[in-house]
Amino acid sequence: MRGDGTLRLAVVADTHSAPHPSIVTLLRSQSPDAILHAGDIGNLTVLGTLAAIAPLFAVRGNIDVRMPSLPDILTLDVVAGDASLLRILLMHIAVDGPRLRADAVRLAHARDASLVVCGHSHVPLVARDRDLSVFNPGSVGPRRFRLPIVFGTIHVTKAAVHLAHFDCETGQSWQPS
Repeated sequence: MRGDGTLRLAVVADTHSAPHPSIVTLLRSQSPDAILHAGDIGNLTVLGTLAAIAPLFAVRGNIDVRMPSLPDILTLDVVAGDASLLRILLMHIAVDGPRLRADAVRLAHARDASLVVCGHSHVPLVARDRDLSVFNPGSVGPRRFRLPIVFGTIHVTKAAVHLAHFDCETGQSWQPS
């Protein structure tokens, strides 16, 4: 947490060994307290590049190698003093369209998470499904179909959690059209 009691996380996914050339500059401009990578990293040198910006938490995607230092799932707690502000479940595959898969819901409930952060689809998403918030930052890797190349931020205050997307090509806030 920052001195003002807030936390800013940058969230990327689906780099596929080739993150957008502007991603390092854009992430640095966000001044994140940490970076989350929701899988499909590709070449693991991507993680070193991101970790040079801020502490990094990453999970393995379906294209990534299995290794002890790259878990399939992470549960992250955001705390301020003795108060838990948010519990995040970070995993690669969690949605089917705009809805959470049943296995993701069960896992989130078992871990008492209130926010599921995922990748895989390359489709940026902010949603609410059942009693869980869902956030897919989209992809910062090579463009698929007509999908935008975007990343996300999670801004946590004592009063709220704000989820947002940013366009890697313009550096501006991104909203679906």
